[in-house]
Amino acid sequence: MTKNNNSPSVVIGEAPLSLNDIFAVAFHQKPVSLSRNPKIKDSVTHSYNAFQTAIAEGNLIYGVNSGFGGMANSHLEQADCCDLQENLLWFMQTGTGNFLDYPYVRATMLIRCCSLIQGLSGIRWELIERLVAFLNLNITPKVNEIGSIGASGDLVPLTQITAALIGLNEQLQVDINPGTAKHRTISCQEALSSHGLQPIRLHGKEALAMVNGTSASTAIAAINLIRAKSLLDKALNFHCLAIQGLHASTEPFTAFIHQHKAHPGQIEVAELLRQRLEGSQLIRQQAYKQGELAQDRYSLRCIPQFLGPIWEAVSHLEKQIMTEANAVTDNPLVDSQQTFYHGGNFLAQYIGIAMDQLRFYIGLTAKHIDTQIALTVDSHFNNGLANNLIGNPNRRVNMGLKGLQITGNSLVPTLTYLGNTYVDRFCTHAEQFNQNINSLAFGSGVLAKQSLDVFCQYLSVATIFAIQLVDLRCFQLFGHYHSLETLSKHSRTDYLDVYNTLAKSLEANEPLIKDDNQQILSHWLQALQQRIERQVLEIK
Repeated sequence: MTKNNNSPSVVIGEAPLSLNDIFAVAFHQKPVSLSRNPKIKDSVTHSYNAFQTAIAEGNLIYGVNSGFGGMANSHLEQADCCDLQENLLWFMQTGTGNFLDYPYVRATMLIRCCSLIQGLSGIRWELIERLVAFLNLNITPKVNEIGSIGASGDLVPLTQITAALIGLNEQLQVDINPGTAKHRTISCQEALSSHGLQPIRLHGKEALAMVNGTSASTAIAAINLIRAKSLLDKALNFHCLAIQGLHASTEPFTAFIHQHKAHPGQIEVAELLRQRLEGSQLIRQQAYKQGELAQDRYSLRCIPQFLGPIWEAVSHLEKQIMTEANAVTDNPLVDSQQTFYHGGNFLAQYIGIAMDQLRFYIGLTAKHIDTQIALTVDSHFNNGLANNLIGNPNRRVNMGLKGLQITGNSLVPTLTYLGNTYVDRFCTHAEQFNQNINSLAFGSGVLAKQSLDVFCQYLSVATIFAIQLVDLRCFQLFGHYHSLETLSKHSRTDYLDVYNTLAKSLEANEPLIKDDNQQILSHWLQALQQRIERQVLEIK
């Protein structure tokens, strides 16, 4: 954690943003403040003055006194430069589709502050202060999910934010106090007026500085990563329950084995499994008997080898995403010597590829879980339990979790489909062939958000299998259903939380699901999904 997390507010300009900073501001409205170091403000002002001087002297600078993109061969007079910036906010008002959830927009504004405060973008301190004011007043502009190709920046979403910040037009709306009982939607101009804020007329390069960056794509990616890390950890918890419920051996997780392959992710997963299975009475301690398999099937025995590379990859993605979150991502830039640089830091390729990879890893993880579930429902593979984990074989019409497996099977193909690459589908002719390569990072991030939503649904399915499995195993081994007494210490927390979530009594000496007609599993799935989402959003 950076010192930002230890202070009452996230301070922009003094330390790099952390993933926890983004989480705290996006979801929990942690206050934001700007560095009081005068050198920080001076560098911002210096870069603004450099652009104003260049305009006054008639020096040609892209997007400041030239047209945009394929129209950059037009040279504008000084009198037209402010109109050019304002017009950028008009012609890019082209977003469509659903609106992003408010935390993604808040994260975008925070990350944009981090980029602009570095003093290379030619923007007034006043505009950075306005971003912070919107965050602290819990005013969130409406931003569509569709419109950015992640090249030349996230133009459409950042335009929607900027136009609302400056009060461009009363038709642009913002959410006040989203996520609370006081939530309402009003025009951006009404929001400014109600808080004593004045509309702002943009100068020089200011609209371009606000919109010509990767902040929206990066914000989506950062929140996706926060969710993914939590959900992947829950996937490992499922495997711990499956190992116990299938009466499997922990021998494959012995440190000796993994030290001799030495991949960090594999070693870490094996260590986590050892820790989370400690104290369980359901795992197999003795050697396998004659006539049994000499060792467990791959989906159990090779968990560290299968999940290890995913663990490592997610750690690598975090480094890339946080590098981007702390970067200057617009164009052109100016240094302290008033030299201007035209380049392409607005291309979000790191983010686009990261989100493609994240979706692939989620699909791969789901396939692994689905394989474990397939073992649990078949008496040939589940070490002597009933088919479909029927909880009461004396009721002859019970079918157990047959229907639930079908639901799970419908979700896994969706996740593997969403795991396909997206950023290689770019259109080479975008914007008069100026944006003839683009990252598609924003779209890939939105797809990753969708993938995580589906994965959360899938984990709620897997949870029911896991709890029913350990209950039946407990009865087989000990003649009772009090699984809480026999599970590992770590797994007891999940087990108890599931029973509480489903308002299921632990007192009855019966499995989670006894008879098919005692519960509607769809209702349980909804409750478990909400439980998982709540746990993901707990303060880190």
